Amino acid sequence: MKSFDKSLEIETEEEGNVQKQENNSEASHNKTPLLLDSWKPYKGTRANVKEWLLKLRDCLESVCGIQWYGFATLGILTAVLSFLMDFSVAKLQQAHLWLYAKLEGHILLQFLCWTLYPACICAFASSFSHNICPFSTGSGIPEVRTMLTGIELPHYLSLTNVFTKFLGLICTLAAGSTVFLGKVGPFVHLSTMIGAYLDRLCRLIQGKKKDAGTEMMVVAAAVGVSSCFGAPVSGVLFGVEVMSSHFTVRHYCPCFFSAACGALTFHLLSMWSRDGETLQALFKTNFPTASPFFPLEILLFALLGLLCGAGTRCYLFCHRWILKFTKTNRVFLTMLTTEKGLYSGLVVFFLASLTFPYSAGQYLASKCTTKQLLSSLLESRQWSHNASVRLELDSLEWSSSGAPIFLSLAFFLLMKMWMLVLACTLPLPAGYFMPVFAYGAAMGRLFGEAVAYVTTGRDVLGQQWTSVNPGGYALAGAAAFSGAATHTLSPALLAVELTGQVTHAVPVLLSTLVANAVARSRNCPSFYDGLSISKKLPHLPSLKKACPQLPSTPLGKVMGVKSVQLQKAAGPAEVQSAVSNSSEAQIPVVDSHESQVFLGSVLRSDLLLFLHRCQTQRIEGRLDEMCSIRPNSVVVSPHNTVQEAYNMLSVVPAQTVFVADRGKLVGQITMSEMKLILEGLAKDI
Repeated sequence: MKSFDKSLEIETEEEGNVQKQENNSEASHNKTPLLLDSWKPYKGTRANVKEWLLKLRDCLESVCGIQWYGFATLGILTAVLSFLMDFSVAKLQQAHLWLYAKLEGHILLQFLCWTLYPACICAFASSFSHNICPFSTGSGIPEVRTMLTGIELPHYLSLTNVFTKFLGLICTLAAGSTVFLGKVGPFVHLSTMIGAYLDRLCRLIQGKKKDAGTEMMVVAAAVGVSSCFGAPVSGVLFGVEVMSSHFTVRHYCPCFFSAACGALTFHLLSMWSRDGETLQALFKTNFPTASPFFPLEILLFALLGLLCGAGTRCYLFCHRWILKFTKTNRVFLTMLTTEKGLYSGLVVFFLASLTFPYSAGQYLASKCTTKQLLSSLLESRQWSHNASVRLELDSLEWSSSGAPIFLSLAFFLLMKMWMLVLACTLPLPAGYFMPVFAYGAAMGRLFGEAVAYVTTGRDVLGQQWTSVNPGGYALAGAAAFSGAATHTLSPALLAVELTGQVTHAVPVLLSTLVANAVARSRNCPSFYDGLSISKKLPHLPSLKKACPQLPSTPLGKVMGVKSVQLQKAAGPAEVQSAVSNSSEAQIPVVDSHESQVFLGSVLRSDLLLFLHRCQTQRIEGRLDEMCSIRPNSVVVSPHNTVQEAYNMLSVVPAQTVFVADRGKLVGQITMSEMKLILEGLAKDI
């Protein structure tokens, strides 16, 4: 009997195995042969490669963590991309000027060449960016700041965005002085995207599946600036200031390490391309070192900072106004929504017509690249008293019309102000830091030339001023204007690193401090804060800074309608109505609807449990008898300011506070409602 049972079990097992084999064979017919586990060629070779890779990983980890190799790779890759972009842009600009020079003697053909070339490539950049990846337009720094707060924007980190932003930025920069835009902001975004993918790779090598923070993205935000100019220290500090609330002390060492790798790679590639014989500053200057400036000039540098701060306020006001205008005007709104390529082409054609060398371009140094423009503005020799320098300026189209240099510089400042504001509306990848840096250099140059013209060779307060260096004022103006526009002080160090002029570190820093004081007065938002507000990005620190009314506006003045509430004697019907009409996690409880005396709050989960018990037990229970009312709810007064309520919401775990006046309930406010209040206050600026 036992043998029979055993044989029966064996037969059933064999039938089960046969059935499994048949099922597996049927499933295998539905799969592609390449996906079958049985087909794995070169098993021995792959096993050896895997073994060697594991040994390599262990060897690398014995020196330092894998993450540090990722930091170094990030800096090197970003510098290589920066060099390739500069190389491509230089070739495209050379081709444009070569074609323009070949048409010498044919004014109409030269005009068409000068205007259609940048108009076509900018129209292509806008159309390409819009069709391939619409998230690639603009600077990218406001979006990076938003992502570093912990808010996910996956489309802004895609590989498609990397390719689109890189190609679109090349086209934008190839337009040259016509659109007068830079690459700092988009490169910070590009570096962040590369850092995100390197972070995934490092975690894959380490065998980690879960994300462990945004350290690589934080480092990438600083490396983007360093790789643009080969300035590691100021690049990291600029990243810290712009992303201020998202940096911690432990990020400093990785940031400086990666930035140093990027800056060294950038300089070495510049040497390889024969752009420089040795590792040197990006902009060559020859300031006198024996007596760089007179002691009394410190007051003039402070005055220059005051002028740059006032100019920045005007620029930021115009920038915010035109952003609001393009979102409210029907014509602009339609073109920027459906016809981005046509809009970019028309605007760039208009700007190119103004910069045509035979028209207003003869006063705007329109044939200069940004590097040539800054190199000429930082020239230490005086333009107004030196005939040899004027010959060099004629070759750069600064004074080819024979007009005084003061007229050319004043006209340059007047025209470039509104032209730059108009160019900021173009829907293509573009940076806005370097244009304001060059604009500040022109403002400082005009101020320095005026000082040199008035004081050179004269006795000032008992001291003979033999010669004044206008290039020092241009350097201070560049740092002051760009620092005031972005509400940062690191451009002072950037100016020193770009030129290598440590002798002017103190006056440059003084000008930047004074300009920042003027630009920050009355809580005026910075350039990037204005972009965050315009794009309605959830960046609360920027919105709070952008609301001057925040410290003085009472909370009761901006609160909406009264929220859903319950009385302590509420029954199942009233509780059911409150749960249906409110989605809040906490619902306030009052003594009665007539008295409105606030008793506390009750959790939504407790209310659902209360309804369930009443339904299952078929009883008419009271709220105060069957639910626990929380008397320790966070309460504020309607006379408290919006800023005080915001600070309270930031530390409350539930992110909900109740508003009561003399013990009577007025309403409740959540963090989402606070965001709407902040945005409403920001629109009134």
